[in-house]
Amino acid sequence: MPYTTEEGGRLNNFAKEPVVYQAEDPTGTEKRNYVFLGIVAAALVGGLVFVAVSVSSVS
Repeated sequence: MPYTTEEGGRLNNFAKEPVVYQAEDPTGTEKRNYVFLGIVAAALVGGLVFVAVSVSSVS
């Protein structure tokens, strides 16, 4: 554990820093999956809005 000593002899304990790496660009397959999941999510939200509107307008 990395400790530092402050004024007055107090010890300060710091967490270990994580390894930093640069993110890679998504591949063509990953991009296609993101588009597909976006369409599915939009259809789900649209369906929920449709159900909410149709149920709320019932007299």
